Amino acid sequence: MAVTLPEVVEELLGEVAAAVRDGARIPDELLSSLKFVFGSSAIQALDLVDRESVTLISSPSGRRVYQVLGSSGKTYTCLASCHYCSCPAFSFSVLRKNDSLLCKHLLAIYLSQVMRNCQQLSVSDKQLTELLMEKTQEV
Repeated sequence: MAVTLPEVVEELLGEVAAAVRDGARIPDELLSSLKFVFGSSAIQALDLVDRESVTLISSPSGRRVYQVLGSSGKTYTCLASCHYCSCPAFSFSVLRKNDSLLCKHLLAIYLSQVMRNCQQLSVSDKQLTELLMEKTQEV
């Protein structure tokens, strides 16, 4: 069963995708809407996208994981399919306090997808497993 974002977020991301597809920059009203829904995370996520900090890592078996190089220089592993990020803000603000829909890293992933500004890396299934095992040992 796929996890979906709230309809308003899906619609907002669709509008961003349409603006980018038309070759225009993101209109100010869309930027304001992003900031209204996501707060300061929206600006931080757009900065991550601008800096090309999002990488999609895929393997031949079809497994996909994202890594986002955060503004602090630390790399966070994210699973967009279930809206998970390894960052402390996700654990605290999204899971514990439930006062945010997404952390800036997950939002950066969704924005980089619709803006077509996501780095791509293909690795073997073994390499992806090792990468994930390495990340779980850090936690």
